[in-house]
Amino acid sequence: MKMGWGDLGAFGEPSKETPNLDQMASEGMLFLDFYTANPLCSPSRAALLTGRLPVRNGFYTTNGHARNAYTPQDIVGGIPDSELLLPELLKKAGYINKIIGKWHLGHRPQFHPLKHGFDEWFGSPNCHFGPYDNRALPNIPVYRDWEMIGRYYEDFKIDLKTGEANLTQIYLQEALDFISRQQASQQPFFLYWAIDATHAPVYASKHFLGSSQRGLYGDAVREIDDSIGKILKHLQKLGISENTFVFFTSDNGAALISAPKQGGSNGRFLCGKQTTFEGGMREPAIAWWPGHIPAGGVSHQLGNVMDLFTTSLSLAGLQPPSDRQIDGIDLLPAILQGKLIDRPIFYYRGNEMMAVRVGLYKAHYWTWSNSWEEYSKGIDFCPGQNVSGVTTHTQEEHTTLPLLFHLGRDPGEKYPLSFASEEYQGVMERISAVVQQHKETMVPGEPQLNVCDKAVMNWSPPGCEKLGKCLQPPESDPKKCFWPH
Repeated sequence: MKMGWGDLGAFGEPSKETPNLDQMASEGMLFLDFYTANPLCSPSRAALLTGRLPVRNGFYTTNGHARNAYTPQDIVGGIPDSELLLPELLKKAGYINKIIGKWHLGHRPQFHPLKHGFDEWFGSPNCHFGPYDNRALPNIPVYRDWEMIGRYYEDFKIDLKTGEANLTQIYLQEALDFISRQQASQQPFFLYWAIDATHAPVYASKHFLGSSQRGLYGDAVREIDDSIGKILKHLQKLGISENTFVFFTSDNGAALISAPKQGGSNGRFLCGKQTTFEGGMREPAIAWWPGHIPAGGVSHQLGNVMDLFTTSLSLAGLQPPSDRQIDGIDLLPAILQGKLIDRPIFYYRGNEMMAVRVGLYKAHYWTWSNSWEEYSKGIDFCPGQNVSGVTTHTQEEHTTLPLLFHLGRDPGEKYPLSFASEEYQGVMERISAVVQQHKETMVPGEPQLNVCDKAVMNWSPPGCEKLGKCLQPPESDPKKCFWPH
């Protein structure tokens, strides 16, 4: 979703324009130290649904060291059949599973969400980029279940001049209808509401346009906030809120590349989306479960989107698969009993472990914000935040002497601890042992994000014949994907 840690009133956003999410926090539990598994959308979504780091589930590239990669239209790869997704496992406990919004785990037929455990889908395989000319590039399809029902910009309008689009309202109605149906049939359900209004090009519906102090991005945030309020009220009205666990978070930090007009806020944290600094990977997170989670709770548990996999299985009375490494932990003891579970957070960028957090300390083994090539074109992932020797435009290796920060005293990662200090030496001994154990057990998956081919784009998705929207693909010409970031 691309929402930053500093975008919600509950996390200190000064315009206080998220009353519903703030109320959700006051009725539930705020996680202040919650992370995504990657600073980019596709790998973090793959991690959420598999409970595994992207380097294990294949959502990374080996094309160029430590490159961020995602699933654009011409990507050949996607979520492998060998991966077990949360909805596939929840089916064993009788759950009906729906995804609303952006899938982003591959758009070729074998990667379709209904082949990976979801029973229903309303949304899109890619982001709402466009409009395209349907000759060099096809417009992105929108699906209902197995088949496309139209394309962005043609059938689902997004006005790039005004920012007006009705998509969040459509996604909201889909959620309310699905919840009503499951409640009526007494079926347990899993709803993955993966909206993308805060991803540039940012959009909001007419009612919300111009309503925020923060411009169009704020309008989009206000509409998302309003929608979440309506979903929570709907659960209460149907009398199922005490049987429904709801978790709100984001897939990576706010994209500062599109700031300030279309970018959010990462609060006091350094940099944003695409980087392994705190601004790229620490996320707003709220758990809500009336009658179970004590109201007004605040947790310093180190959490990760991968934990939602393990925690959801635990709620359904299921065990995580034992035949593979699962990186997510069960957060229920932290949520329900206030326990703190000792665990590290690993910050990956592509195939490289860039940093690790243990307790309040974070060690950077590599630093890199973005390349000189992109920076010279005006692309900056850390605008106004240059920290000498920390935010670097070349990939800087610190594996022999990692840069160490105390995130309690210095959440903005501005003051590395002195290498000569006793504190540094004692902490690095502890972190080194954690890293060594992690590397010894790391078996990378087959990289899915290496090969691109214009022939695999969304030319003729299933259902295009009925709509008269099939397009002629070009000849297949697979190439190594180019990832500048």
